[in-house]
Amino acid sequence: MSPKKETQKSAKSTTAIGKTSKGFTDEERLAMRERVHELKAADGENAVLAQIGKMPEPERAMGKRLHAIIKASAPALSPRLWYGMPAYAKDGKVVCFFQSAQKFKTRYATFGFSDKANLDEGAMWPVAFALKELTATEAGRIGALVKKAVS
Repeated sequence: MSPKKETQKSAKSTTAIGKTSKGFTDEERLAMRERVHELKAADGENAVLAQIGKMPEPERAMGKRLHAIIKASAPALSPRLWYGMPAYAKDGKVVCFFQSAQKFKTRYATFGFSDKANLDEGAMWPVAFALKELTATEAGRIGALVKKAVS
């Protein structure tokens, strides 16, 4: 006797308070598909530069500049894509990333750090920064944070 197949449920579900959830957004599904492609990609630097090249201005310029800052500040980090975003990893673990505002239709780009970054300061510290411009001040701060993150 063969086991019964479970009936698949639709992406819509009802939460405990009666609101209907439609599941993942189009942007989230795209990010998941991009992640599958990333896992198959061999050349991280070219993939990162290609992804930056697809970004609209001024984020494309910020992405190129961030790439140079990160490479100069922490040469041990390896560029790679992470959920469709340029990211930089140490020993295969993502330390920092750049998220275009276009990625999830937000009003600003984000430069962030994962929990693998050594940025701990007491009981609370920032791990992501809104980025609307990349002036010399921000570039210096990012460089210092990246150095600290990999220390």
